[in-house]
Amino acid sequence: MVKINIVCVGKIKEDYFASAVQEYLKRLNRFAKVSVIEVKERNITQEPSQGEILEILKREGEEIKKHLSGYVIALAIEGEKVSSESFSKKIQAIKDKQGEITFIIGGSYGIDSSVKALSNEKISFSAMTFPHTLMRVILVEQIYRAFTIMEDGKYHK
Repeated sequence: MVKINIVCVGKIKEDYFASAVQEYLKRLNRFAKVSVIEVKERNITQEPSQGEILEILKREGEEIKKHLSGYVIALAIEGEKVSSESFSKKIQAIKDKQGEITFIIGGSYGIDSSVKALSNEKISFSAMTFPHTLMRVILVEQIYRAFTIMEDGKYHK
């Protein structure tokens, strides 16, 4: 069984996002062993300078790096745009070859460039920007969809 790690910055505060994530994690149990690792989000209440943002990214990045293993995929807007079908093929290939995948979801300011450099690849689900808590819902849903595509399930139409 493939091991999937989801390393994300911050905790989900909204019950409706947390419920959605839990539902997809429950569904994924039959396909993969999934772990969600939350690292501390660092925010500044006032409008941060570019230097402060870089410092936040660096500090979050150091925490993220402690949890990288297997094939590492960073979710980044500049990453390769993938369809659900190609995402499924990608997971299948990694599953067959390595057996462990780590996805990274950054915080409010994104992912530090040093973490992106350590990633095997970067992917993007859209050119749009999403709150990182919503992105967690989208990611677990797409991972679930990927597995149902692999088994020709009815979930993906």
